[in-house]
Amino acid sequence: MQRAAQRAPHSPRAKRLNRVLVCAAAVPVLFLAAACSSDSGSDSGSGDGAKASASAGASASSSPSASPTVAAAKYARLPEACKALAGKTVDDLVPKGAKSAKKGSSSDVSSRTSCSWNGLDNNGVKGSQYRWLNVSLLRFDSDASRGSGADQARAYYRDQVQDAQAVTGAKNVKTQGVSGTGDEATLVRYDLKKKEGAFKQQTVVARVENVVLTLDYNGAGLAGDKSPDADDLVKAAEKAAKEVVASVAKANGDTASGAPDASPSASKTAGKSASPSASAAKAGKSAGASPSASRSASDAATKDAGNS
Repeated sequence: MQRAAQRAPHSPRAKRLNRVLVCAAAVPVLFLAAACSSDSGSDSGSGDGAKASASAGASASSSPSASPTVAAAKYARLPEACKALAGKTVDDLVPKGAKSAKKGSSSDVSSRTSCSWNGLDNNGVKGSQYRWLNVSLLRFDSDASRGSGADQARAYYRDQVQDAQAVTGAKNVKTQGVSGTGDEATLVRYDLKKKEGAFKQQTVVARVENVVLTLDYNGAGLAGDKSPDADDLVKAAEKAAKEVVASVAKANGDTASGAPDASPSASKTAGKSASPSASAAKAGKSAGASPSASRSASDAATKDAGNS
C-alpha cells in the first residue's frame, strides 16, 4: 500500500495537474518579460532618436562653407603708358623722344598698356647716339582660382626678372636691387653686340601691389661714335621707373605713391634667378601679357636705328 501511494503522483491525472501549475506559474514571468522587453524597446527607440538628432546636427555643422574668397586687388586702373612719364623726362632719356611716342596695342588698357620712344642724336661725321625706351604695364585682378592680384603680380615679376637675365647674346649680365621703387624692383644690365654697334641695355622690373612694370632702356654709339656710359643709363632708367610707379598710384588716387609694403625686399631677390612659375604663366596669358619687352629690346632698337 505504501508503494502504491508513492507512485500515485505519477498517474496521468497528477501529471496534468503539475503541468497546469507550472504554466500558471510561468504566466507572470512571461508578462514580466514582455513588459521588460517593451520598456527596453521604448528606451532603445528614444536613444536611437537622440543619436539621429545628434547625427543630423553634426552633419549640418560639417556642411560645406561658402566659397573661399581672396583679397581684392588694390589697383583697378593703369595710367596711359605714353603719359606715365613727363615729356621732359622722355627728352632727357631719348633725343627729341617725346614726339616719337608710339602706343602699343591692347584689347584692355585697364589691364595692359605700353609705349615706346626712340631717337637719334646725329653728330655728322662724328657719329650718332641712339636711344630706345619702352614702358610696359600689366595689372592683375584677384581671382578665387588663381589667387590675389598681388600674388599673381609677384609671380609674374619673378618671371620677368628671369627673362631679362636670359636674353640671347647678352654679355656681362649684372643684376641689382632698386630701392624706393614700388614694393620690389630689380635692375638687369648687360652688353649686346650688334652689327650697328655695341648696345648697353638696362631693364628695370618693378612691382607695386598688383601691377608690374617692365621698363627697357638701351643706347648705342653708331657710325663710329663711342658707346654711352652704362652707369649713366642705369641712373636714368631707375629714375624713369620711379616716375612710372608713382603714376600708377596717382591713376588710382593713391597718395602713398606706391610706397613699399612689407613684402620681401628686391635686394634679396635681385641676385637670384627665379624658377619658372606655372601660376605666373597662366596669369600672364589670362591677362593678355605679351612676351617680355626685354627680349625684343635690342632687336627693336636696331630696327629703329636702321630706319632712322
